[in-house]
Amino acid sequence: MSNGKVLIYGGRGALGAACVQHFKTNNWWISCIDLAENESADVNIVVNRDDDWVTQEKHVLSKVESSLNGDKLDAVICVAGGWAGGNASKDLAKNADLMWKQSVWSSAISATVGANYLKSGGLLALTGANPALSGTPGMIGYGMAKAAVHQLTKSLAGKDSGLPDNSLVVSILPVTLDTPMNRKWMPKGDFATWTPLEFVAELFLKWTKGESRPSNGSLVKLITKDSNTELVMAD
Repeated sequence: MSNGKVLIYGGRGALGAACVQHFKTNNWWISCIDLAENESADVNIVVNRDDDWVTQEKHVLSKVESSLNGDKLDAVICVAGGWAGGNASKDLAKNADLMWKQSVWSSAISATVGANYLKSGGLLALTGANPALSGTPGMIGYGMAKAAVHQLTKSLAGKDSGLPDNSLVVSILPVTLDTPMNRKWMPKGDFATWTPLEFVAELFLKWTKGESRPSNGSLVKLITKDSNTELVMAD
């Protein structure tokens, strides 16, 4: 018997795969949603990147319902996303559109999954970004999308948002995650200030189990210094 059921949206990315592995190691049933399968998951729901937002949502909800067989989820964790730089002088619409699809579509669909299939007292975790708390002139599309995730988090924490009673919705706000791609593109970065993926995965596990939970609607900054990460609540 598993400890419970968790859905991870973006379970094939670096952070998502780390979360899938950590929960599996701790004996949880995992459903992975992504553009490709994660072989470690119990159930995979593959999204077609060419489908529109409404079609993606309909597909995901249908597959989640059939895979749960009447059960409910303990947590819905959305770590889907990506990054694109650029200011307003070139390709703003193109970059913003990509960021919206990767971060906002996935977060909104995760919210709908949570509203329909999360247990009372369950966890809905989204992924914002610390830089998006202020202006991001060198990555405008990215900042817009992540700021939208922050707003979604606050809305979902409000009365009559549609989420189950006593559920917790929270966004993590990383600065830089210690992923293989970040190391590839920023080989001279200060790795001691990058947040380890294992730390984030363990954080999600604790919150899923009801341990050390922040208040509902929190935007939780992950601040890493000297290889130690602390949680700082955004205003």
